[in-house]
Amino acid sequence: MTSQDSLTSLAAARTAVAALLDGGVRHVVVAPGSRSAPVAYALAEAEAAGRVRLHVRIDERSAGFTALGLALSTGSPAAVLTTSGTAVGNLLPAVMEANHAAVPLVVMSADRPAELQGTGANQTTIQLDLFGDHVRFAANVPAGDHPERAVQTALYAATGALEDTPPGPVQLNLAFREPLVPEAGEALPPQAGHGVFHYDAGPLAFDLPPAAAALPERRTVVLAGHDAGPVAEAFARAHGLPLLAEPSSNARFGPNAVGPYRLLLEHFGPDSALPIERVVLFGRATLSRPVATLLAREDVASAIYQPVPVAWYEAGRRRETPFETLAELAEFAGRGPAEWLDAWLLAGAAAQHALDGVLASGGSASGASGGSASGASDAGASGAATGPAAGAAVWAHARGQLVLGSSNGIRDVDLAGQPAPEPVATVYANRGLAGIDGTIATATGIALGGGRETTLFLGDVTFLHDAGSLLLGAGEAVPDLRIVVLNDAGGGIFGLLEHGAVEDGGGYGTAVERLFGTPHSVDIAALAAAYGVGHRAVSTTAELAAALKSPLKGRSIVEVRTDRAGLRPLHARIKKAVADAVAGVLAS
Repeated sequence: MTSQDSLTSLAAARTAVAALLDGGVRHVVVAPGSRSAPVAYALAEAEAAGRVRLHVRIDERSAGFTALGLALSTGSPAAVLTTSGTAVGNLLPAVMEANHAAVPLVVMSADRPAELQGTGANQTTIQLDLFGDHVRFAANVPAGDHPERAVQTALYAATGALEDTPPGPVQLNLAFREPLVPEAGEALPPQAGHGVFHYDAGPLAFDLPPAAAALPERRTVVLAGHDAGPVAEAFARAHGLPLLAEPSSNARFGPNAVGPYRLLLEHFGPDSALPIERVVLFGRATLSRPVATLLAREDVASAIYQPVPVAWYEAGRRRETPFETLAELAEFAGRGPAEWLDAWLLAGAAAQHALDGVLASGGSASGASGGSASGASDAGASGAATGPAAGAAVWAHARGQLVLGSSNGIRDVDLAGQPAPEPVATVYANRGLAGIDGTIATATGIALGGGRETTLFLGDVTFLHDAGSLLLGAGEAVPDLRIVVLNDAGGGIFGLLEHGAVEDGGGYGTAVERLFGTPHSVDIAALAAAYGVGHRAVSTTAELAAALKSPLKGRSIVEVRTDRAGLRPLHARIKKAVADAVAGVLAS
């Protein structure tokens, strides 16, 4: 490029922004910095013209996950802008999640020009390819170069338009020389109103034609993992098959859905009267070991519905046979014998009743034998809140959008959340890599992008890990976001794993609690006050239900105070109560 063709930094930034907006980007999260100033000014001009919405965050990690949430809820690429240096590295967790979850996240990293590279110049390092294999495309745009082609290619890659490539994150590394500010006399254009960039009416069920009578009868189960979508529910219903759906599948509803399915799998094992013969997988199943064990069984044929490339596994690395069309999948799955679906639904109802009975007693042993239970929404209404009871209540009362944190939160909902006849909330979760980082920021982005009431359910450690994302600068958009924090003063999930048995054995003293339980005494009410967020503490599921029913405007925190000391025995009581109830039903 000749010097006559070279662009000023502001001209290059305006060109890049125009290409981004032409490619469908409508939300950009900006982390402040000097080297990225040309893009920031260009974005401010575009926002004034009504073409984009900006969200400013001082923490780049929070900015990255906010953009991730915006992309999730809008279904469109969202961008995040940072200055040079360590600022770019802080985006790595969000980029990794976007990679494995196939989210179109556009990283715009500002950089020093080539003549400053390797000289020890301030905030200067190697930024291109910083994210390695976690991005679909990375391009370096030298200072003064025209950025349109790089931006267009990046957007093609981010949205899955490149052949055999799933959507995912991309990096545009944009170098700028001084001056980094507009010329004297330049100003923002006249303010224009913003259009509605996205409107989501919520999840919708749909129908598929009934399975052909010529299909063979098979004892198949439909397993709906993360991001399966309502097609999984429609397929199960059309084929008369039981539906085992994780909460973030957005398929956990309908007449064939079984709630506490993970506790039932052993009752339909190889030595049972009605063993599972085949599994049809929609989406990605990640939540429970019983499901992982089922998918690993050599004696059970399994298939996966994969109409488009996916990001979460490499071809040939899984057992399931992939099918691109529902017609091929139907041939594999067959249709369920009447007694097959009936057995699952009866077992599921008995299991739900037994589970609700334990929770209604506050988790005490007296509730294990059942008793009258009025359903998941009231489970444990008279007793102290527990994780499963809180999960059931959040699931029952959520409307609009529901975000589930990793660790115990999503698993509590998976265990105790009773499927509804119709979908009532769009469910999101960071299951790409299932980390706890960035959860509040992700939920904030989802709430801002979707424009609907949003509930976030997460544990206290997950909450504290991202507490900085509660910070919203003056004048920034405030979402309607209810944050339900299950506070058991540490990490409860490890007590349900092998580490709980190690602790019970006593051989390692307090090491398990210190290293895995990570106990704390944080005052969440004070933390909420520091960030100007409303706070309400509850200790029973009746109080939680009342809090969930209250009108929501802006942000609020509902702190569910509970004790994880009894968590392992509680799950043991639930498992026994369910096993006894299901054995009785299947025996009859």
